[in-house]
Amino acid sequence: NFIYLFMLVFLTYCLDNGGGMDPDKMRQCMSLGYSAKSQVANTIGQYGNGFKTSTMRLGADVLVFSRSRGKEGKRPTQSIGMLSYTFLRSTGKEDIVVPMIDYEKNGLNWTRKLRSTFADWNTSLQTIITWSPYGTEAELLEQFSSIKEQGTRVIIYNLWEDDQGDLELDFDADVNDIQLRGGNRDEKNIEMAKRFPNSKHFLTYRHSLRSYASILYLRLSDAFQIFLRGKEIEHHNIVTDMMLKKEVTYRPVATNGLPKDSNMVADVTIGFVKDAKFHIDVQGFNVYHRNRLIKPFWRVWTAAGSGGRGVIGVLEANFIEPAHDKQDFERTTLLARLEARLIQMQKDYWSGNAHRIGYVGARSFRSPETGRENSPEGSPGAQPSPGHSGKDYPKQRNAGKSYSASSKKSGKTSTPFSCQQAEKSARTKRSAGSILHGLPDTSDDSDSEFVNTPSLSSKSHILNAHRKYFQNENTSLATPASNGTTEKERSITKSQLAEPNARSNVDGHSIDDHEPVIKQLRDENASLKERLLIVEEATSQELVMERDKVKSLTERLEDLQRQLDTANKEQEALIDIFSEERSRRDEEEENLRQKLKEASNTIQELLLEKSNAGRKGQKV
Repeated sequence: NFIYLFMLVFLTYCLDNGGGMDPDKMRQCMSLGYSAKSQVANTIGQYGNGFKTSTMRLGADVLVFSRSRGKEGKRPTQSIGMLSYTFLRSTGKEDIVVPMIDYEKNGLNWTRKLRSTFADWNTSLQTIITWSPYGTEAELLEQFSSIKEQGTRVIIYNLWEDDQGDLELDFDADVNDIQLRGGNRDEKNIEMAKRFPNSKHFLTYRHSLRSYASILYLRLSDAFQIFLRGKEIEHHNIVTDMMLKKEVTYRPVATNGLPKDSNMVADVTIGFVKDAKFHIDVQGFNVYHRNRLIKPFWRVWTAAGSGGRGVIGVLEANFIEPAHDKQDFERTTLLARLEARLIQMQKDYWSGNAHRIGYVGARSFRSPETGRENSPEGSPGAQPSPGHSGKDYPKQRNAGKSYSASSKKSGKTSTPFSCQQAEKSARTKRSAGSILHGLPDTSDDSDSEFVNTPSLSSKSHILNAHRKYFQNENTSLATPASNGTTEKERSITKSQLAEPNARSNVDGHSIDDHEPVIKQLRDENASLKERLLIVEEATSQELVMERDKVKSLTERLEDLQRQLDTANKEQEALIDIFSEERSRRDEEEENLRQKLKEASNTIQELLLEKSNAGRKGQKV
């Protein structure tokens, strides 16, 4: 079998060389709400509206040409049917009229097959000719030339236009493709698809029919082909785009803890897309049902940072019921459990393999203060900006290691980067204040910057020396409170402060003896500033990523809103159609009841007349 899709200036058509439809099946196909499969589970076509709604979504009018072989002694037939919104609106029809004509093969020739009268057949033919692109019966019959012994050809014309007056379908961007305009089309993704070929289907399936059709089936038979605008669509398996692949078997469990069916199993293949080393935001699971794609690149985990980026997966979940439009699954407990399991799979795979493609700090860690295990996206190193090579991040990680090393020497448990930096800054301030005021450092941390506390007898000398130094630098200091010094020491201090050129204290200690301490303070201040810049840089990168994520979610929300509006319009159109059909049936039913009542009255009158005539005959 093959399906052939093509486009002319104002129409598009689809050719299928399957079994075709005989006149009865043709009428069932063109009737709204009819389905011979409504009681058959696990099959398409249960609602009887798919063909009508899908074709009317693309264009206002559709022509169907179908040829069927003769079966069970019947002759081969071919039929033409038209479902035209333009015809119904232009003629003001209150009922949905679908003109159809049939032909039957006698020997080598095709002859007209009448279901009622020739006048009705000819009226249907003239209606099709008037409201279709073909002006004669011969032109209509010529469309069967591409169908051999059996098959169906669907032609959609008067394609819908957007608000700018352009066709919603874009036939010019690629001569071998049919693409969508508008919200589903992202020029940035199109350019990225050229740079990252292994991520092409993720970036283009929303707007490219060729891209979507290539991944529509998980497995493709050698006898089945799809042609789009004269070129065959090459089947593509997303698994070939993966690296570092891992296979996981998922078995859904019932509420009692036992599986309902031993065949209820899904083999999940998960891995990094081969372009993941460039840190592009590609992720999601392709979920198939009975070989057909239902949810393409289903994004189950939305992390705050770069968590899960580059991870894709493929699975076939035959135990979940798809929705009637085959674009999603029914929201059931089984689906919720599958989603939760896929989230856990992606998190486990990410935490164990993210470092292999350049994401630093992706493994989870346990905070010593809270005892909680923090997620990978919570660490600064796990959030490189898009396109970052990841080479600069080991520097940041090594900076964190120096903290751990110093902590081990002092017998303390290492703390995360930001916490330890804040504690060290506080200790530095306390130690500096202690030296300037001649007070002992009251920090409880054993890895304090200053571990030697001056003795009580030398506190005043240190105080005097530092006061003198800062006074020479035009720095004013407030006189500290009493710290245990004697009146004699305070008087000596005052006398030293009164001498502007004094260079030593009463014990002969030079101010230069404390310059190493001041130099150490300056070095630590510079180190703290440098570390603060590192933290600010990491924070700014995180803010940029969050901004991009908010933008992406906003665009996605707008896209979903547009889809919802379109679905609402289609639903309203279907409601109107069904309302008209119901009104027509109610009217017919009322007419039949009226006729039945009139017939009953007529019968009663005839019986009464017959009875009266019999009585008169007896009297005579």
